[in-house]
Amino acid sequence: MGTHVEVVRVFTDATGHFGNELGIARAADVAVADRQALAARAGYSETVIVDDPVDGVAGVQIFTPAVELPFAGHPSVGTAWWFAARGVPVRTLDVPAGAVAVELTDGLTWITARGEWAPTFTFHRLDDVEELAAARASDFPDGAHYLWTWVDEHRGTLRARMFAPTLGVAEDEATGAAAVALTAQLRQSLIITQGQGSQLFTQWDSDGWVRLGGRVAAAEPVRV
Repeated sequence: MGTHVEVVRVFTDATGHFGNELGIARAADVAVADRQALAARAGYSETVIVDDPVDGVAGVQIFTPAVELPFAGHPSVGTAWWFAARGVPVRTLDVPAGAVAVELTDGLTWITARGEWAPTFTFHRLDDVEELAAARASDFPDGAHYLWTWVDEHRGTLRARMFAPTLGVAEDEATGAAAVALTAQLRQSLIITQGQGSQLFTQWDSDGWVRLGGRVAAAEPVRV
């Protein structure tokens, strides 16, 4: 019958469209040795395996179709929202990189992380949105590449795309870890539109922590 996997779309726009799909499976349903294979079968850019929370802290493993990650943004935001939507109080996600603080406010789900927790991305600042739109996954046969261009630098708005064949992801619709890392590099809060129209929000803090937020919507569960 397969494993039951809940699905949410993370970083939707204000109307609930777009967003990056995330698979969520309970740890009790998936043997440790089978978790990477489950993520490969599911085929989402990330699938998480979650433990039941204890005293407001939930353990989370994050898998792309190819590798396990110590931290990723859209899985952290999506998992935090998923617990809240079920009335389960969670204040911290325990991921391999560290403790990820969780906050829900004004319709957005926020997590707090550090830029150095992100996978290694090559950042490419492009001249304009036309150059960004012209990029193709075939241009990036290996590595993990985040392409971005300012829309309004003063307001901190930009457009972005991400290609990561090394992670088993040809093109990612919304990449929270890259948004965190870029915010840390620029030392500036950002409003990011990525992919087809997903929206990510970041807030820079001078102590090196970055808040990452966005909207999340439920999708149909699957069996994998």
